[in-house]
Amino acid sequence: MRVRSVINQTMTAIVASIVLATAMPAVAHAQLVDFLWGGDQEWGGKRSSVSFSQKYRPGQVIVSFGDRRLYLITKPGTALSYPIAVPREQSRWQGRLNVTQKRENPSWTPTREMLSENPRLPAWVPGGHPMNPLGVRALYLGSSTYRIHGTDAPWTIGQAVSKGCIRMFNEDVLDLYPRVPVGTVVTVTWERFKTGAAMVDNDTAAPPPSARRVVTYGRKGEVVTRTVAVE
Repeated sequence: MRVRSVINQTMTAIVASIVLATAMPAVAHAQLVDFLWGGDQEWGGKRSSVSFSQKYRPGQVIVSFGDRRLYLITKPGTALSYPIAVPREQSRWQGRLNVTQKRENPSWTPTREMLSENPRLPAWVPGGHPMNPLGVRALYLGSSTYRIHGTDAPWTIGQAVSKGCIRMFNEDVLDLYPRVPVGTVVTVTWERFKTGAAMVDNDTAAPPPSARRVVTYGRKGEVVTRTVAVE
């Protein structure tokens, strides 16, 4: 009986070890998905209407890399708030541009920088393709390569992963697209906003310490890009 009891205990321990080992990858995968998705209140969430600073006029677009949100001012003191993916550290920038063109189901061509980082990227992806990185809509900013666009990777929304563009859920860019005509002013900033109180959070307004690119318009409308060191 004692031998049988020892055998039973040993078998139970072995089975428990196998179950635990099998479950761990699933748990790790779930944690990874949760991390990449970013859908909490700080770095993600859903489209919503929020109170906002009244210094901005209706129709303006404010992209806050600090909040990881895009704000469309709908009326004085009110904005539509959309979750976005923001640039990675080495691709940070800020500035004030206009929407110069809009495209439905845009095609995608990687830049030289993208190809140098990943030579296996396709040379071109047609519009409407399910793996098109620009998603279903794109709004082009000035004469730069920056865009507000959809994505084929919705799990990246809320993360700092882009090469400089502003990524949105496809359903959100579909909502934004008809609301933003060509010529709309788009202010891109690292400033963070307390949307509930419509006040700027001065404690967190500055971007993280790094070099950043500042994009502005010159006298003749050309885009001027310069790198600024942030202390």
